[in-house]
Amino acid sequence: MNLLHALILGIVQGLTEFIPVSSTAHLLIASSLLGLPADDRTFSFNVIIQLGTVLAMLAYFWRDIWEIARSFFLGIYHKKPFENLNARLGWLVIVATLPAGVVGILLSQFVKDMSGDPLLWAGIRLLFTALLLAVVEYFDKKSRTLETATWQDALAVGLFQALAIFPGASRSGSTMAGAMLRGLDRPSAARFAFLMSAPILLAAGLYESLEVIRLPNTTEFLPILLTGFVISCIVGWLAIRWLLGYLRQHSLYVFSAYCLIAGIVVFIIR
Repeated sequence: MNLLHALILGIVQGLTEFIPVSSTAHLLIASSLLGLPADDRTFSFNVIIQLGTVLAMLAYFWRDIWEIARSFFLGIYHKKPFENLNARLGWLVIVATLPAGVVGILLSQFVKDMSGDPLLWAGIRLLFTALLLAVVEYFDKKSRTLETATWQDALAVGLFQALAIFPGASRSGSTMAGAMLRGLDRPSAARFAFLMSAPILLAAGLYESLEVIRLPNTTEFLPILLTGFVISCIVGWLAIRWLLGYLRQHSLYVFSAYCLIAGIVVFIIR
């Protein structure tokens, strides 16, 4: 892997982590097209650039995250844990985090066993995401805003977020689908899904980064890792900004169609 590979894969990760088209599947496809081997270096690189997009999300929503954390702890201190929206969102984040955390722990070995043929599962999950987004867009009323979010909404997002532990699944697509099935409009569903997924993404990124540090020769690979990290962070921030604006006026059908085409391409190249 060289700096050009790092640049390309960083752009791919940044574009596809938050847009509901599965970043994992696209990294697998891009790595295959670039002729990169599925070795420890590629694994290390993918982990680090995914952490870059987590940083992008934290940077974009830092005001929201700060206010949620502040209101959450002040609510507990004042013995009024649900006194405003941000305090309630703090509790909803916890509710949304539990299902994905439990499923991730219970099925971790099963998911590792699935990684023997990652392109196969990437193709399957892309086709599933295409169907899921089309169904959600067709049937959902999408009339509620973030201010009306409840613990049932958070639980739905958490359960759909659990789907993202499987290879090729779109975390943003799954979580947005869960929120939209609960009736949230597209921009609210996207913002709600991103906020609810922040703890899981951060915890998973930090854990996997520790695994990377233990791998041999990681320091020699540092310039390439840093390039991919910075590029994925910048592009990821721009992708979030674009997506939230896009969803105000447009449907998810374009992403559904794209996932369908990408899934077919995966089955052709594997």
